[in-house]
Amino acid sequence: MIWSREKLIELEALTLAPYAQKSGETAGRHFVEPPHPFRTDYQRDYARIIHSRAFRRLEYKTQVFLNGTGDHLRTRLTHTMEVVSVSRCIARALGLNEDLVESIALAHDLGHAPFGHSGEEMLDKLMRGQGGFDHNEQSLRIVQQIEKKYPHIDGLNLTFELLEGLQKHREFYEPPPGSHAVCYLNPSLEAQVANLADEIAYYSHDLDDGLDCHLIHPAQLESLEVWQESYEEVKRRYPEIEGRELVAYVIRCIIDREVEDVIATSARRIAETKVGSVEDVRRQPQPLIGYSGPLCEANRALRKFLYANLYYHPDVSQVNRRACEMLGRVFETYIENPNLLGGNTATRIERDGLHRAVCDYLSGMTDRYLLDEYARLFPSLS
Repeated sequence: MIWSREKLIELEALTLAPYAQKSGETAGRHFVEPPHPFRTDYQRDYARIIHSRAFRRLEYKTQVFLNGTGDHLRTRLTHTMEVVSVSRCIARALGLNEDLVESIALAHDLGHAPFGHSGEEMLDKLMRGQGGFDHNEQSLRIVQQIEKKYPHIDGLNLTFELLEGLQKHREFYEPPPGSHAVCYLNPSLEAQVANLADEIAYYSHDLDDGLDCHLIHPAQLESLEVWQESYEEVKRRYPEIEGRELVAYVIRCIIDREVEDVIATSARRIAETKVGSVEDVRRQPQPLIGYSGPLCEANRALRKFLYANLYYHPDVSQVNRRACEMLGRVFETYIENPNLLGGNTATRIERDGLHRAVCDYLSGMTDRYLLDEYARLFPSLS
């Protein structure tokens, strides 16, 4: 038996919740394409992201610790795959479209600059007065303009619903072209799930990496409800467990608790609001995917702790500061000497302006490539 695209669409209609985004109801792509015989539109989006150059570069981009500083530390790529895993679990439990939510999760960090959030802050500073820099907006630029995979069009020509899922922190969302709908406040539930799964993944796994590098110590975490509740549960069940094995299992329990809380809370909100379609979801004044009140407060405390004790820890910030100084010098050198840019980037200067073209080029670099480029441009300083 061959499972055709039509059969897959039929199965979605039979198995997904009424408020899920079905691939057969997509608003489509900017450039119309003939349908694939064996894949839905969201499955094609998934493949396009996986095969993009921007996705491959995530392997060599910083999550928290500079790439190459530890074999077991997260990179932007491993973080992305962890977000995909969490997203899929939540989506499946709520009857949502797993193909769509996984595709959004795969693409959500494509726009990150080298050197993590420190690199993003530096590029935003360098682009002051030139439109700034935001990694969410850059993810959209990559999939809509910068990637070049198809003749005669820029970008990956992804579906409206996937692009919607990358538009985080918007005051409102614009309806698809040609629609008579009005602007709305919240995207699909699939987009909301991918957004929250990102948070779950980086809270828990950044904490794990910090403990693994001994920049954070378990004794510091005793006042954090998120940690302490899972820690006590693990010690009750396995009183003999210690060391790295204990930490690993506590992190596992934290993720499990967060996911279960989101599923239960979101299911209750969906039931209370009586949404029966994707259009109903988009008309809601508040997101329907979220934590319970107590866990939301506990996560705020964890986030505050991570910023104070990990993201700005001297061993992290000093390395990132030096790397960002290199980023700044390379940026200014390109501005002064545009002839140093690659041929594809040079062609965008006329369309987007010199500063934006340089920003695009630098933000696409891996940590390793930026360091190599700095050494090439400033051999006496390397």
